[in-house]
Amino acid sequence: MTDPSELSVTLVDGYVDEPAHFGVPPYVSTYPRYTAGALVDAGVAREEITYHTIDELREDRGKWRDVEDADLMVYIGGMTVPGKYVGGTPAEPDEVKKLAWVSRGTSLMGGPVRFGVGEENAGAQDMERKDLDYDFVAKGDVEAAAADLVESGLEGFGDRMRDNGEIDRWSRKGAFVIEQHPNHPDYLICEMETSRGCAYRCSFCTEPLYGDPAFRSADSVVSEVSHLAEHGARHFRLGRQADILAFGGDGEAPNPDALRELYGGIREAVPDLGTLHLDNMNPVTIVEYPEKSREGIRIIAEHNTPGDTAAFGLESADPVVQEENNLLVSAEECLEAVRVVNEEGGWRPGEKPGTGPSHGEGSGDRLPKLLPGINLVHGLMGEREETYEHNKQFLQRVYDEGLMVRRINIRQVMAFAGTEMAETGADIAREHKRQFQPYKREVREEIDNPMLKRVAPAGTVLEDVHMEYHENGRTFGRQLGTYSLLIGVPGEHDLGTTMDVAVVDHGYRSVTAVPYPLDVNGATMDELTAIPGLGRSTAGDIVVGRPYDSAREAGEVAGVDLSRFA
Repeated sequence: MTDPSELSVTLVDGYVDEPAHFGVPPYVSTYPRYTAGALVDAGVAREEITYHTIDELREDRGKWRDVEDADLMVYIGGMTVPGKYVGGTPAEPDEVKKLAWVSRGTSLMGGPVRFGVGEENAGAQDMERKDLDYDFVAKGDVEAAAADLVESGLEGFGDRMRDNGEIDRWSRKGAFVIEQHPNHPDYLICEMETSRGCAYRCSFCTEPLYGDPAFRSADSVVSEVSHLAEHGARHFRLGRQADILAFGGDGEAPNPDALRELYGGIREAVPDLGTLHLDNMNPVTIVEYPEKSREGIRIIAEHNTPGDTAAFGLESADPVVQEENNLLVSAEECLEAVRVVNEEGGWRPGEKPGTGPSHGEGSGDRLPKLLPGINLVHGLMGEREETYEHNKQFLQRVYDEGLMVRRINIRQVMAFAGTEMAETGADIAREHKRQFQPYKREVREEIDNPMLKRVAPAGTVLEDVHMEYHENGRTFGRQLGTYSLLIGVPGEHDLGTTMDVAVVDHGYRSVTAVPYPLDVNGATMDELTAIPGLGRSTAGDIVVGRPYDSAREAGEVAGVDLSRFA
């Protein structure tokens, strides 16, 4: 029998992306934290637990020694929705296999990878369950499997799901592991679980495979936040749930008192909070419980940080697709939910709460507190040529009504065993690929770009932008948060640093910005010419006329108001 206190364990984070869970950097998911806590709870010494991301292993070959030498190597990963990522690159199947081959100890694989693996991390894929040459695959919860495997002396375990009592312990005991994340402490946002599972059964979604919603208590979540804060965390996202409005309720009806206890508790636990965002909010809850939902949204917008996004799973505005895939809301119902979030959360810091949607002349210079995001999935059962028109018409109505959405996520289905889409697979998505690409481009050009100008007009200030990479003479970065804007700043600034910026121009899903406040006496030509209305000739006149006593004085030379950027 192996003594747990003598075991060395290496956790490898290949990253996760689920309908209600995100773990690609700068996010860190619950899985490695809970698994580390479960191992400690089972008797493994904290100092014997090593944590690496897949990107660390790619960049530093020496860290593979930790994979090779560990008595137990636990791989955590799995993508059940496709995405494009800047902060990290999820592990590909061949890399996951290589980890098992390199490991000389016992190997355990777990996380949403248990639902299936495709040829690549992309949409329009059929996913198959594969063991990828691991000694053990956790078909239940990887954290429970790790604890039970250690307690058995690495002999085996029975697949099971963990309970909330275990999470109360494991979330606190595993908080330490974030200190080993390469983004710690400044550029790391902790994904927080308030519940998992879903009361509804949309055809393509893996979240119902976790069962009916199992809610944690507000005290439990706040305690975990407090422990993470003790290890340097200041940024949090309540992303691990199907519907934040249902927190503390029966799985469907909102419980505003529970939301107040949750959000107020987090604010009290982390006085120097940097980010508090969320992810999923079910529009059907707003439709069926409008007044309680409004109260819940007001509470969220009171406590969160600006730029927050409540992702709405419309999935399709086509009534035929809605019917065949058990989708929850019609386009008209979803539109009403968009209105409600705009009214209660679409105000900007410094404005009166509940006065949204705030845009146009006289609106504040920060991002709105809380806006909806729209999820659209293609390749679902019943999809036809008219589906694309239904979706475009819905999005155009949102824009024409003067409403705002923070982002529109358009993707193709990934088909997993256990969902109703398993039989259909990705056949429809593949058949419609030729139609999908021009449709997606049309939405980006006709809706995304003007919508982004409404949400973040020129002069909007974005604070604490983390500089991530250089490209074509610009430095690109993001704020921490849910669906953060990609921001391009003229010039090559030091990577890993942060700066405040002001928006000057808009792409489809990204913006160009200049340092804020802009120093008109020190600004480069590239920074000046990025400002709307300033060409190279006028920018040259400003440079020649330096120094100025104020941005207003410099703007008079150019005939452009520069004060909003300074």
